[in-house]
Amino acid sequence: MGGRHGSVLDLIGNTPVVLAEKLSPPGREVWVKLESANPLGSVKDRLALGLIEAAERDGSLKPGQTVVEATSGNTGIGLALVCARKGYPLVIVMAESFSVERRKILRFLGAKVVLTPASLKGTGMVDKARELAREHGWFLPRQFENENNALTHELTTGMEIVADFADAPLDAFVSGLGTGGTIAGVGRALKKHSPQTRVIACEPANSAVLSSGIAQAYATDNSPVGSHPVFRPHPMQGWAPDFIPHVTQQAIDQGVIDEIRLVSGDEAMEWSRKLACEEGIFCGITSGATFATARKLASELPPGSRVLAMVADTGERYMSTPLFADILEDMDEGEMEISRSTPGARFDAPAPMPAAPAAPAPEPSAEALDHVKALIEGAGAPLVFFSLEWCEFCWSGRKLLDAMGVAYREIALDGSEYADVEWAADVRRALGKISGAPTVPQVFIAGQHIGGATELFDAHNAGDLAGLLDDAGVAHGPSGIDNAYSLLPKWLQAR
Repeated sequence: MGGRHGSVLDLIGNTPVVLAEKLSPPGREVWVKLESANPLGSVKDRLALGLIEAAERDGSLKPGQTVVEATSGNTGIGLALVCARKGYPLVIVMAESFSVERRKILRFLGAKVVLTPASLKGTGMVDKARELAREHGWFLPRQFENENNALTHELTTGMEIVADFADAPLDAFVSGLGTGGTIAGVGRALKKHSPQTRVIACEPANSAVLSSGIAQAYATDNSPVGSHPVFRPHPMQGWAPDFIPHVTQQAIDQGVIDEIRLVSGDEAMEWSRKLACEEGIFCGITSGATFATARKLASELPPGSRVLAMVADTGERYMSTPLFADILEDMDEGEMEISRSTPGARFDAPAPMPAAPAAPAPEPSAEALDHVKALIEGAGAPLVFFSLEWCEFCWSGRKLLDAMGVAYREIALDGSEYADVEWAADVRRALGKISGAPTVPQVFIAGQHIGGATELFDAHNAGDLAGLLDDAGVAHGPSGIDNAYSLLPKWLQAR
């Protein structure tokens, strides 16, 4: 979407549809709707905006009221986007089994994340969200029962698809089921405006809850009662909770869904990787599962058939899941062979010696020496931390001090005060002269030089850092870290 917009919320929806030309069966077309084009990268941005604005219209959500919801991640991330822009505090309840990336994205957007035990499954996080809403008077969107879920997708996602294929008949639409809102809403739009289009749902083969035909029990408010007996854990995060959402059950009862197909976790991950490597479409496990189902369906249809699959989110939500289990951090043998094919910048060969010794650095000026001494001995926190903004060792040192709850005065030697390059270099030389080390960071406690990152980490690991802080009257607590070197990026730990 181009143009100028008054709010990031204006960018939700109107996502593109792309032909998976290389992966479509011969003579058939499999198209994908790229919901990763939404601002926060998933189809749930639509749901979040729809539920919040509906609640604003009917008055159930008050200005400044806290929003709380149970989610596997994408709905929560969408809610975090909407709540950040509209000014609502947000608490997300999530089972601990969902990917760590989702928690971090939520917290980065300002939301609070409350985890529930994995053993309690989806019903555990739903029950916890309801409990928190009752206790604190927070607004609960109730995505699994809220009719505005399906309505949002009918009016936006569904009508976009109708418009995109107005001149090219769509034989089938394929989607997975989380809350069921996407397939319910799109299905309704297609039944009204493209009745020849079959609506196909897919669910995990090892957790065929819908296909079982066993009914889900519901409370009077349409919330699920207990886990479905057929549910089993599966890798499709965001799909198929351990209950049948009421929104999904309504779609089944209303005949919106024509067929339910099963797809395995292995198929899902295989086709997610193929979409990435052969089409350049970066998506998650559920999208791979949907595409696998759509492609198989297309291969069964007559030549010329056209199938649309929902690609619900981006692959970046799955870095810590089995989808990326075989993706190496270090070079494999083939990559090492490429590295060895030319002589420069190799890990398995020594760096060439400089042609001539470098000229000795000039001595620091008296002004720079006085400046650094004043910083070390000046008023403020007795712990002084000389740093650079873009320095992994400085980041790791900060993490250690922050973990201990230490108040410190940080001197960023690449900050605005040192914008003058000559002055900054002079101050660096003065720090090196006083500390005896040319590197950064450098740490001083009550005027005593402790050292750089290595010395700081060693003092922590040996138990000496706490004593140095006590002697200087610096308040601190336990870091909870066994080995301070674990705070370094992995590529530095390996060297």
